[in-house]
Amino acid sequence: MKTERICVFGIVQGVGFRPFVDRIAHAHGLCGTVCNKGSYVEILAQGGEDALNAFRRDLEAKAPARSAILKVVVTTEEKPPYPSFAIVESAKEKGDIFVSPDIAVCDACKAELFDKTDRRYLHPFINCTACGPRLTILDAMPYDRERTSMGEFPMCPQCEYEYTHAETRRYDAQPVCCNDCGPEVYLLDRPERRRDAITAARQALLNGKIIAVKGIGGFHLCCDARREETVQLLRQRKKRPVKPFAVMMKDINAVRRECLIPDGAEGVLDGHQKPIVLLPKKREQTLAPSIAPGNPSVGVMLPYTPLHLLLFTYDDGLEMPDALVMTSANESGAPICHTDDEARQELSGLCDLILTHNRRIRLRADDSVTDWYDGKPYMIRRSRGYAPLPFFFGKGGERDVLAIGGELKNCFCIGRHNLFYPSPYIGDMADIRTVTALRQSIERMTTLLEAKPAVVACDLHPRYNTTAVAREMGLPVIPVQHHYAHILSCMAENDWEKPLIGVSFDGTGYGSDATIWGGEIFCCDIHGFRRSVSIQPFWQRGGDASAREGWRIAVSLIDSLAQDRSEAAEIIEKLQLCSLQERQAQFFLADQKINSVLSTSAGRLFDGVSAILGLCRASTFEGEASMRLQFAAEAWAAAHEVPPVESIAPLQAPERLLLPTEDLVRQLVRAVLDGADTGRLAYEFHRQLVGMIVGTCQTLREETKLNTVALSGGVFQNRLLLGLCDKNLQRVGFTVLKHSTVPSNDGGIALGQAVYAMYNAFSHDGFGHHA
Repeated sequence: MKTERICVFGIVQGVGFRPFVDRIAHAHGLCGTVCNKGSYVEILAQGGEDALNAFRRDLEAKAPARSAILKVVVTTEEKPPYPSFAIVESAKEKGDIFVSPDIAVCDACKAELFDKTDRRYLHPFINCTACGPRLTILDAMPYDRERTSMGEFPMCPQCEYEYTHAETRRYDAQPVCCNDCGPEVYLLDRPERRRDAITAARQALLNGKIIAVKGIGGFHLCCDARREETVQLLRQRKKRPVKPFAVMMKDINAVRRECLIPDGAEGVLDGHQKPIVLLPKKREQTLAPSIAPGNPSVGVMLPYTPLHLLLFTYDDGLEMPDALVMTSANESGAPICHTDDEARQELSGLCDLILTHNRRIRLRADDSVTDWYDGKPYMIRRSRGYAPLPFFFGKGGERDVLAIGGELKNCFCIGRHNLFYPSPYIGDMADIRTVTALRQSIERMTTLLEAKPAVVACDLHPRYNTTAVAREMGLPVIPVQHHYAHILSCMAENDWEKPLIGVSFDGTGYGSDATIWGGEIFCCDIHGFRRSVSIQPFWQRGGDASAREGWRIAVSLIDSLAQDRSEAAEIIEKLQLCSLQERQAQFFLADQKINSVLSTSAGRLFDGVSAILGLCRASTFEGEASMRLQFAAEAWAAAHEVPPVESIAPLQAPERLLLPTEDLVRQLVRAVLDGADTGRLAYEFHRQLVGMIVGTCQTLREETKLNTVALSGGVFQNRLLLGLCDKNLQRVGFTVLKHSTVPSNDGGIALGQAVYAMYNAFSHDGFGHHA
C-alpha cells in the first residue's frame, strides 16, 4: 500500500475539482483525502501502484471542463491506512492563488431550469460545480461557501444532501441553492417578488419600457432590441447618441439569423465565458437601426445567468422578443452599479423599473467584449469570465507588485512571483465614483490573492487620478511610460522576454519629454526602451476638447502645411471644418501658444484625417472618428481591388526617425479638394501608414538586428490597420506579436506596468530611458 501526496495547481477551485477527485478516487478503489489549500488542491491518495498511476492519468485527462491544471507535484508520504476517500475541510497555506472567474450557466442546469418535473424548475439562481458565480461572490480563499455571499443563505435539507453526497451533480458546489433556500428576485421599491417580479419585468419589456436587471457582476439596462422608439429613448436617457449598444440574444439560432459568425467564434460566443462578441451584421437584420448606427458590426452575447434565460422564456404566457439591449447600467463614466442603493440612486432616471435580487456582489465585473481576428478572440474589454485568470511571465520576483493601470478603460493588475492577475474592468477615472470603485476593488483583490505589494506602478502622467491613487498608498511608486507599458503587455501575453521592436499606436500618453506621445516605435525589452521613431509631431490645441473634436486637429494640421494663413483659412472653409469664430480661436491659440502642446498621437492623427475627409467632425464617444475612418476604408476595399502596401522609408531627424505623416496629410487634403472618393482616401491613409510602419521596422532591423515586432495600443483595435500591419510585416520576414486575450487598448497597460515593476523596481533600464 503506497500513499502519494499530489498537489494540483491552477484553476482547481470553484470548478467542482474536489468532487471530481473524490469520484475518480472511488472509481480506482483508492483511500485518502482531498482538500483546498488556498493556493492549490492537495490530494492524499492511498492504494496500489497501478491504481495510483491510473488515478493520476485520469486526474489530468478527465478534469472538469472549467478547470485548468497548470502544474502537478507528486511526492511519496508515510501515512497510516485511511478507511475511505473523503473531501476534508479546507486549510489555507501560502502560495500562488488561482481564483476562478464567474462561469456562464451550463447546459445541464439550463435543461433542469426548464424541466417542469425538476425541483429547480424556473429557479433564477440554479448552478452546479460547472457553472455559476465565483469571483463576484467571493470574500476570501479557499473557495468555500462560508467565504462567499452565499454563506448568508443556509441550505435546505435537500440542497445539503446534494452538497454532501458524491453521486449528485452539486456535490461540494459552493453556491448550491433552490427555490426554497436560495436568494430571491424582486422589484426594487415595489411589492412584486419572485414569480410576480419576473413576469412584471417581462411585461414591461413587451410594453416598450426600459428596465434594469441585476446580473452576476452588476446591473444592465435592458429593453426590446427591435423597438426603435425604445432604443432611441434609452439613448436619450443615457446621453449616448451613437455609441453601440450590446444585444443579448435568446439563443445561437437568433444570432445566426441576425449576424455573420466567423469560423471558431461560435464556440466562444456559446462557451462558458459568453463574452460580448463583435459580429458583422447581415443585410436583412431586423434589429432596431439605433442599436449600432453607422457600424457594420453589432456586439452580441448569449444569456449567461438563469435570470437572463427567464427573461426570454417563462411560464406566464407572454411572447417575448428574442433580442434585448443589454448595456451596462451606469451613468456615462461611472462604474457599473452593483448594489440596490447604487441602483436606486443612479438608475431611477434611466429606467422604468429595477429587477434585482439579494445575492450580494462582492466585486464588480462588467461584461467582457471581444472582436475576432485571425481565428481567435481579439479582446476589447477583459472582465467577466476571464478576470482574474493570471498570465505567467518570466521567472518572477521576490516581492508582490501592484499596477494601477490607465486613466481610461481602467483595470489594475497584481503581480506575484511570475503570475500577473489583471482585475475585472473598472472604468474611466475622470469620475470620482470610479476612483472609489478602483480603491475598493484593489482592497478586495489584494485580500483574495493574499498579496502584499511592496511597490506600486502607475502611469507617468503626474496629474492622473490613477497617479494620485498610487501615491496615497504609502509605497514606493514606479512611473511607467504609457506606450512602453502597452508593448510590455503584448510581450507578457506572448511570453516574450527578448528585445524587440515595439509599435505602440494609441491616443494620448504623457511622454518622458513632457509632450504628448501616441504614435511611437520603440526598441525595447523588459528593462527599458529607446524612442527610436514617431509620427511627425503636430500641435494639439484646445486641451481635452481636442481629444473629442477632430476638427481641431485637422485645423492644426492644415495650418502647419499651408504656405500662409490665408491659404489655410481657404482650405479650412472649403472643407467645412469649423465656423469662422472657431477658426479664428484656433489661430489665436496658435499665435499665442496658449493651450497648445506638441503631439505625436496616432489616435488624434486618425481623428484629424477623419475630419478632413468629412467623415466625423467631432466624436460623441472615444474612438468614434477613427472607427468611421476605418469603416469607410473597409467598405471601399470590399468593393475594389486594393493596391499593395509598399514600404516607405522614415525621415531622418536630429532626435529620432520620423514617419512622413505630414506629406500623407498633404496628399489627402489635395485629393479631397479635387473631389476624390472618400472611401478610397480612407483606405489610402491606412495603406500608406502601414507602409511607413513596415519601412521603418525594416530600417530598425538593419541597425539593431531585431526581427520581432509587437503591435499594441488602442489604435490597433482597428482591424484593418492590424491586419495590414500583421500581413505585411510577416511578408518581409518579421515575427509579429499581437494581442488576443489582453486588450490592445488602455485596459491592457496595467499588465505591462506590473511586469516592469516586478523586474525593475529599483533599477534603471537597458535602453537609455527610465520607463
